[in-house]
Amino acid sequence: MAIINKGTAFSNGEQLSASKLNSLVDAATFGTDSVDNASTIVNANGAITVRDSGVTAAKLATGAVTFAKLTDVIDDDTMATATDTTLATSESIKAYVTAMRPKFVALTGGTTALSQTTASVSIADYTYNIADFTSSDSDFGTSKIVALIIGGFTSSSENLNSVQVRLPNGDFTVIGATSADSTADFTQDNATSNIPINSGQSSIVIRHSVGDAQTSAAVSTIKGAIIHPGL
Repeated sequence: MAIINKGTAFSNGEQLSASKLNSLVDAATFGTDSVDNASTIVNANGAITVRDSGVTAAKLATGAVTFAKLTDVIDDDTMATATDTTLATSESIKAYVTAMRPKFVALTGGTTALSQTTASVSIADYTYNIADFTSSDSDFGTSKIVALIIGGFTSSSENLNSVQVRLPNGDFTVIGATSADSTADFTQDNATSNIPINSGQSSIVIRHSVGDAQTSAAVSTIKGAIIHPGL
């Protein structure tokens, strides 16, 4: 068999024409001698195609192409064994992302009592070290606190009483505040705020500012924390 099959066959003495010459080239197909039959083959249309067996890692490697092997794929829900040259199973990726979702946990202790009350006229600051908070939640020990849920209760019959928290930028934000125009009035305020904790932040300050003495002039309670279990 020829390497190329002509699109038109000519006989001795036959007159040439443009259409026959065009057909000679345009209708030509490859013959079986044009392939090795091991890695390439001539298809039904006379075109050369590559067999599946002709695509090997060794041949592709000559073009500096690398492929992941099963040993390069990890099944690790925590991604602790991840490297810059391994892949991960879809199940592990889903489990890892799910575990990264924010979670509320109740706290069991801190630098000082989680609930503080100020009854006399004063400005009282309560400082909590972030690392000293404790919780019975199983995810807490390996997690990072990203926010604290802090409640503030105030009561007053005159002057201003407030519960404030110092933000990461140093400013104080009011959680709860109340005041009255005279001793004939009595007002209360009860509110809860989500206070962000920045990366590297070591402490947080809750301030009671009391201008009117009351049994519960200013009460603060750290109700819990928002953690990222994967961080």
